Amino acid sequence: MEINIKAVHFDITEKLTAFINKKIEKLVRRHPSVMDADISLKVVKPETAMNKQAIVKINVPEQPDLVADKTADSFEEAIDLCLEALDKQLEKVKNKK
Repeated sequence: MEINIKAVHFDITEKLTAFINKKIEKLVRRHPSVMDADISLKVVKPETAMNKQAIVKINVPEQPDLVADKTADSFEEAIDLCLEALDKQLEKVKNKK
């Protein structure tokens, strides 16, 4: 399982990296078919509330990549929203098999 985290135009903290890794690992425990995850974080301009964007893309064998793109007040909240959406997408994929 490979997790790639990209922070666009800012330095990511160790705490945020650990949070993301923990959340992705939790998703992988529920859905072992997940091969890897690409996370892109950026601050949307202008500097207002709800300006933290997270895009999470996961790779599942024999399926197109699953993507969630959410914007929230904090990166942690945006990651949580993305992973909720991806969990639902993974359930749909699993039920189709």
